[in-house]
Amino acid sequence: MEANPTLDQLQVFLAVADAGSFSAAARQLNRAQSVVSYTIANLEAQLGVSLFARNGTRQSQLTEAGRAMLSDARRIVSDLQVMRAKAKSMVQGLEPELSLAISVMVPMGATLSVLREFQQRFPAVSLRLEVAELGRIMELVMTGRASIGIGGAILEQDDALTIERIGHNYLLPAVARDHPLAKISRTLSLADVREETQIVVSDASDLTAGRNFNVLSYKTWRVSDMATKLQLIRGGLGWGGLPASIMREDLRKGRVVHLDLPAYERGAYTLYAIRKTERPPGPAGAWLISAFGTSLQNCPGSHEKIPVEFQNAGELVGISD
Repeated sequence: MEANPTLDQLQVFLAVADAGSFSAAARQLNRAQSVVSYTIANLEAQLGVSLFARNGTRQSQLTEAGRAMLSDARRIVSDLQVMRAKAKSMVQGLEPELSLAISVMVPMGATLSVLREFQQRFPAVSLRLEVAELGRIMELVMTGRASIGIGGAILEQDDALTIERIGHNYLLPAVARDHPLAKISRTLSLADVREETQIVVSDASDLTAGRNFNVLSYKTWRVSDMATKLQLIRGGLGWGGLPASIMREDLRKGRVVHLDLPAYERGAYTLYAIRKTERPPGPAGAWLISAFGTSLQNCPGSHEKIPVEFQNAGELVGISD
């Protein structure tokens, strides 16, 4: 079996390439220059190529083969460092991987902010992310496909789950600006929307199968996700409830308008952190739950009324997105 380059050899190779000379690399590594030269010579013998040109000068110039090997050496050393970090984290109790199920009702701005900091704090922890609707979040946690769920639609308490309220978003009825409902300049009644097509998200979860939430129209179009629902409403094909954080930009640009429809149970849509009671989170998971709670505290409290500014100009104060 052929001898493979060692991590030490690759690290010395990178040190010489970055420092520009064998002597400078020796000082950085706190080794004798002869040891550095011997290490590089062994590496060259194993690879069968010359990595540095020996021209008698103090500077060590990479050969064409050396330049070709440099990126590979950096990648291998980096991968081994990640492996070491993961092993060290596991010894310290840090999870090697987290699976997160997150609802589309969570403002995207909050999600990006939390995950960006998570990546910086826990670089050795792999993340598996699934975006879902309604009761699907709870189902993913119950079946073990997700270790943590951030979402709503908690239909029943389950002793096997630990459920913590951490924030909310607003769910509001909306329609395209050129839709007939948008042209009615008064408070809408139930009769006004009964005959209009309502766009409704069909929940993929067995927990909420067959249940309707805020369905007021006789005629409904059912879609699988909130993004499609927004596109259909924006295209004037019907009306429906949308998370304030999702339609904020459309409201600002006048593509959709908020409907003054008292029959629609608008207001705060509570968001929860959900996990299995028997599987308490490790340091990374606990931080993730806390960070989402902190980020979602920027939303107005559920006791507050929807600001008039939002209804008139599409501005919902406090929704982070």
